[in-house]
Amino acid sequence: MPPINRNSKTKLTALVVAPLISLSLILFGDLAPENPGITYTMAIAILMAIWWITEAIPLAATALLPVVLFPLFGVVDGKTISAMYFNHLIFLFLGGFLMALAMERWNLHRRIAIKVLMFFGISPGRILMGFMFATAFLSMWMSNTATTMMMIPIALSIIYKLEEIVGKKELGTYSIGLLLGIAYSASIGGIATLVGTPPNLSFARIANIIFPAMPEISFADWLIFAIWISALVFIAAWLLLFLMYKPKHPWHGVNREEFKKEYQLLGKAKQEEKIVFVLFVCMALLWIFRAGFNIGFVNIPGWSQLFENPEYFNDGTVAIAISIILFVIPSKTKPNERLMNWKTANRLPWHIVILFGGGFALARGFVDSGLSIWFGEQLSGLAGTHPMVLTSVIVAMMSFLTELTSNIASTEMILPILAGMAVSIQINPLLLMIPATLAASLAFMLPVATPPNAIIFGTGRIAIKDMVKTGFLLNLIGVLITTLVTYFWGTLVFNIDVASFPDWATTLTGGG
Repeated sequence: MPPINRNSKTKLTALVVAPLISLSLILFGDLAPENPGITYTMAIAILMAIWWITEAIPLAATALLPVVLFPLFGVVDGKTISAMYFNHLIFLFLGGFLMALAMERWNLHRRIAIKVLMFFGISPGRILMGFMFATAFLSMWMSNTATTMMMIPIALSIIYKLEEIVGKKELGTYSIGLLLGIAYSASIGGIATLVGTPPNLSFARIANIIFPAMPEISFADWLIFAIWISALVFIAAWLLLFLMYKPKHPWHGVNREEFKKEYQLLGKAKQEEKIVFVLFVCMALLWIFRAGFNIGFVNIPGWSQLFENPEYFNDGTVAIAISIILFVIPSKTKPNERLMNWKTANRLPWHIVILFGGGFALARGFVDSGLSIWFGEQLSGLAGTHPMVLTSVIVAMMSFLTELTSNIASTEMILPILAGMAVSIQINPLLLMIPATLAASLAFMLPVATPPNAIIFGTGRIAIKDMVKTGFLLNLIGVLITTLVTYFWGTLVFNIDVASFPDWATTLTGGG
């Protein structure tokens, strides 16, 4: 989520009040007399939560607090907690982002987007579908923010051209629907892959820290499961936006030439674009087929089985292998340069990497201190609740919580609590943690909810009331779809038996 425009007074208040609240809990609170580590961890979590929500200091700076505070209060030793800040999932994120930067450097992302728009056609519904599909597809592999930033200039140029041809009055509110479609699709597409949005990677690592014996959730596993949620929410968003913002009268004079002109301005595809595209496809295929498929009725072995130690490979290995190749292959149009250089790579969002690490470190503190189990015991009264009801409540809560807070920070705060709760009420943790993770991307109401929302709001063509009105309905639809798909499809993909508690989750552990 982008920085919220809070005034300095609010940030200064949070900067002072948050430590006072945490210190008061340490001095006068005692959540578990036999284990002071639980109280210390809760105090640290409260401090981080308030500073994350208010952005009293930069999000990444807050994420570094566990490195100091956990050793200081004897919760986790410094060596162990520091190791949480770099792991194979961080390399997966870095590799995916390097590929996105390479696509951007050679303008491949723009060529893909316009080609998709040319394919879909020129009617209002088709243009909306074209923009949404191109955005959703790119955001499966690229940063949601980068995808939106790339699509907005194209969309605005099309909107200006439509206003010239059919007139502003005839165009009506269609431009609002088009811009909302781009923002929503960026979030919806990111749901489908592990690298599509930061909360997905946070889940994979946090689950591994808390339940080291849990079977691995590979890139392919996640894609097989989440692509259906992404597709269904995408269709619902397109229908909702088309019905709410379609022009009142048919257009006249709009043709494919406008898209062709945009495409012709790109010129002929350069050799670098072609090579980056091939590497992009190779990376996606290697991710998908690394561990193979096994969802009960389909069993396809992965390519890693060709090696003596297939478990040595992970999705981060693939991402970095392809990324290194980008630095090796020479450029034809720029002598003495390669497809990727370090000047471009320096644009990697290191603050997000640190933010990831802070969430992983906090999760480790929740587990090692016993705070996750303590939370679970407090929520043990929910043991008799039907799993589907429990899932829907968690998804709804997370969806609306992330409207006001960073979706990464929300995910990393909530997942350890849900893990402890699942153990306490003896329900498969994945049935709570996976939909909660997905719900962090179902924030469509407010400009501050996600970077794509903020970017389209920044065009000055959308009022907050339009975003709230449309986003609230899509939030509800997203909650319903996520709950149903998780319960009926996710249980098959991840081998979840709603009637039994898995052996790998019998205890909360600090391994990983």
